Amino acid sequence: METFGNLFLTMLTIFFFVAYLMLLFFILTDLFRDKSLNGWWKAVWVLALIIFPILTALIYLIARGGSMQERAMAEAQEMKKAQDQYIQSVVSQQDPAEQIAKAKQLHEQGVIDDAEFEKLKAKALA
Repeated sequence: METFGNLFLTMLTIFFFVAYLMLLFFILTDLFRDKSLNGWWKAVWVLALIIFPILTALIYLIARGGSMQERAMAEAQEMKKAQDQYIQSVVSQQDPAEQIAKAKQLHEQGVIDDAEFEKLKAKALA
């Protein structure tokens, strides 16, 4: 049976390993998010992360860590802008007046009856 010290040491090791993996994930994400850094420098950073992982991670955080948040915020703003544009395009397609006009046209052509027209009209206004 393991002692408490061994269990604690194992948990601490797992914690630092997971924290290191998260750090690598953030660094790699930031590397490929950065548009100002060309492909060769990205390759150098990735190669250095493979050969000297901890040292390279610390150097990256010191050298480029300040602008990591700026790039993350810029990407979040771009994503929000794209999301807002998508929502606006979907909402503009769902104009109730257009839906009622189409239903009215179908009703006048005899394609749908009065009950179906009222149902479509209620759905458009809901």
